[in-house]
This record gives sequence, structure tokens and C-alpha cells, in this order.
Amino acid sequence: MSTSLGLIQTRSFPVIVRIADAMTKSAGVTLIGFEKTSGGYCTAIVRGGIADVRIAIEEGIELARHFDQEELSSLVIPRPLPNLEVVLPISNKLSQLAQNRGYSRLSNLAVGLLETRGFPAMVGAADTMLKTADVQLAAYETIGDGLCTAIIRGTVANVAIAIDAGMYEAERIGELHAIAVIPRPLDELEQALPVASCFVAQPVSLPVAIPQAQEQEVQRSDTAVERIPVYLEPPETP
Repeated sequence: MSTSLGLIQTRSFPVIVRIADAMTKSAGVTLIGFEKTSGGYCTAIVRGGIADVRIAIEEGIELARHFDQEELSSLVIPRPLPNLEVVLPISNKLSQLAQNRGYSRLSNLAVGLLETRGFPAMVGAADTMLKTADVQLAAYETIGDGLCTAIIRGTVANVAIAIDAGMYEAERIGELHAIAVIPRPLDELEQALPVASCFVAQPVSLPVAIPQAQEQEVQRSDTAVERIPVYLEPPETP
């Protein structure tokens, strides 16, 4: 069986993640990952036998049309030459998937994605989601054209509640662009989704303690008196 590549592009990160989830569940393909370019365009790349790749891409196109993705673009490459896979780079991502398969700090949790046009709306929606349900903010993603996506994890029920509350807050602040809830993500999707390097499983207690040296510096700056130079005019000569 020859190995083929499938690429499908949309203009929304939640939509492309939802499409990637559907493609990997509808056919025997491997999700290589996502490529994000300027202008809000995102591409999902899958790999597998030619028949499976065609089925997966057809499923992705159908789902993209359901989400009203007018600027949809897709491609199936039946027999890519090795140089193409190395340059993309697909082979490197495949080796990373093989090494990390089965491990994720957030495995077995549903995924919720809420995309806004504008950073303040995304931050406000994320804050509301965290305060509404027992979910964790895993990361956020920006893809250009002002599109920002908050990615949350939790049980299916909590993620659904949080997304519903976040939608209203995003619309109140700015523009809601897209949402997606993925109840049971496969391992490949787990590895492809971003996780913030500062992710913590437990909420951080605020205020954060200031180191002693920094605290002393702050106190000195608060008590320091601003010295304003005074210039005296020379006495008049009689």
C-alpha cells in the first residue's frame, strides 16, 4: 500500500481541529499536525494509504462546509517523494509522535476551543469559562487576522458548560468567531494540540510572594523623594 498525504485548509483553528478529529476517526490516517500561516489560515496534514486519505479529506471537506468555510482548500498527494516529506517537515513530526505517543498531561479529558477576533475578547471568555465550570486553560493559539483561540480541558459536561458561558462573554466584549467541543480526542490529536509551557494542574494562589530583594527595592522606590533641580538666577549687577 502506497503512502499518501492529505492537506486541508480552513480559516479557523477550532474548525481545523474539529476537522482533524473527524478525519482521524473516519479513516486509517495519521494526523501529522497543523501548519498555521498568516491571515488566519490553518492546515491539517494527514498521512496514510491513498484510499484512507481520500476518505479522510472528503470527510473534512463535508465538515468544513457545515461550518461555512468558504475559503476551503484541500489536496491529496498519492506518492510524495521523500524530499517533500523531509522539507515540510513531515518525517520529523512522525518521529516525535512515535516517541510521545500515549503521553499527555491532559489525556482522557475533553477539549474545548473558543475562537474570537481580538485578544481581549479571548481573555475575557477564558476568565469566564474558568469561573463557570471545573475546566483548565491548557493554552491559547493565535493564527493571524486577529483570531485567538482559548483551549480548555475537562470533562465533557464541564467543557460544554464553560464554552456556553464563554460564548456570551466573547460576544459581549468583541466578536465570537468559532467554537468546538471534542469529547474524546485521539492520541494523535492530543500530541498535536498546544499545551502552555507554564501549564499547572492546580490553580495558582495570588498574590504571588515577591522575593525579599525585590520587595526591598520596591519599598525603596516607594519612599524615595524625587529630587528636582532648582536653578537660581544670578544676582543683578549694580
